[in-house]
Amino acid sequence: MISGPLGSMVGLYEAAVDELCSWVVDGKKVRPKVVASTATIRRAPDQVQNLFVRKLEVFPPQGTSIRDSFFAIQRPTGAQYPGRRYIGISAFGRRYPVALIRSYVAHMASSQVLFEKYDRLADPWMTLTGYFNSIRELAGTRRLVGDDIRARLRDADQRGLAKRLIRMGAVEELTSRKSGIDIPKILERLEATFDKTLENQRAAERKAGTPMTSAVPYDVVLATNMISVGVDIERLGLMLVAGQPKNTSEYIQATSRVGRSNDGPGFVSTVFNWARPRDLSHYERFEHYHETFYKHVEALSVTPFSARALDRGLTGVMVGLMRLADEHLNANMKAGEVTDTDPIWAQVFDVLSKRGANATHDPAVAVRIKDMLDRRRDAWLSRVHKQTDHKLGYRSEGGATVGLLEDASDKDWEMFTCLNSLRDVEGTVDLVLDQRSTGLRTD
Repeated sequence: MISGPLGSMVGLYEAAVDELCSWVVDGKKVRPKVVASTATIRRAPDQVQNLFVRKLEVFPPQGTSIRDSFFAIQRPTGAQYPGRRYIGISAFGRRYPVALIRSYVAHMASSQVLFEKYDRLADPWMTLTGYFNSIRELAGTRRLVGDDIRARLRDADQRGLAKRLIRMGAVEELTSRKSGIDIPKILERLEATFDKTLENQRAAERKAGTPMTSAVPYDVVLATNMISVGVDIERLGLMLVAGQPKNTSEYIQATSRVGRSNDGPGFVSTVFNWARPRDLSHYERFEHYHETFYKHVEALSVTPFSARALDRGLTGVMVGLMRLADEHLNANMKAGEVTDTDPIWAQVFDVLSKRGANATHDPAVAVRIKDMLDRRRDAWLSRVHKQTDHKLGYRSEGGATVGLLEDASDKDWEMFTCLNSLRDVEGTVDLVLDQRSTGLRTD
């Protein structure tokens, strides 16, 4: 959760959340207790300091035995407690898309064999989850699923496998291209199971032209790192990873989405690109890496008070804290009624500058934050003083009301541009390598 820009923005906005959730008891400030869970953090004390400005206490503490810490028991995998199996695939001398196509066909046709033999017991492996390191790779495979993979599965019985049809509308993706409205619907449909009784019932309803009483389960779901956190669909048991993910923590979190229940073991196949040195290295050390991959987790960097993070997030934190700290600036139109001598200015500036200094142990950060806050205060008050034929609100209400805050868009970033999502920090940029000769000699 804290990797990349999201972690830095969370750490910055946490300054406002922490202050608004604190209260004073008998003259002493009481801050909220933060409880977090993870299995993949190194340098956790540093990250907790940057995010929450708190000391870290690990719970539960380590016991005398790694197999029984009183709070958790390590059980051997078996019929009662199925685990998760990893295999690596590398087709030397073959083009990578060909290896990916054949892997998808083999996995989906094999699961169809199990479904025909065991019916609902094979449900965990009937929805293939494809994991990709980038949307570009995912988009290419989605085209292959609808074309080459679909055609090969139709004729899979000629190759000694089971014939399978990829149904229309049964291929979906979980990426940032999906809106916040669509994602809950996709997750809900992911709960739909493969069952011959339900299949026959849906076929009868389709023939009769009546509405279906049960959702059609997905055959394939393609995902990027969006699936790594918060997707807890217990029925998923089969994942195919396209190339070694960039971070070990990402790899662990993503592959942990399958095999989460006792209905069956999880099965994860990683298709390595032999032309990539990093993929080839992981393939050669596959067994050792997977036996010890928790010790390979990289320490993530969280920099909420860096200059660029402050450029993007300080305005939202400052305005949010001022608006919610006291009722007198709470309403939308109160943005145009703040005064030069309002004590809330000093209170908010002191909180944020001290937070930056305590998080980084660097007094220069407090000076930088104070300077940036002063410039935002001057710009805000300047707009308040210039109100004549219009009124200033936090957001525009149309008519004579103009907004102090501006939505992030394709326009230039202004001082009072405010993020709608903590992930939308910077637009993507395409780089084109110009290999034309410059006419300069290098000899």
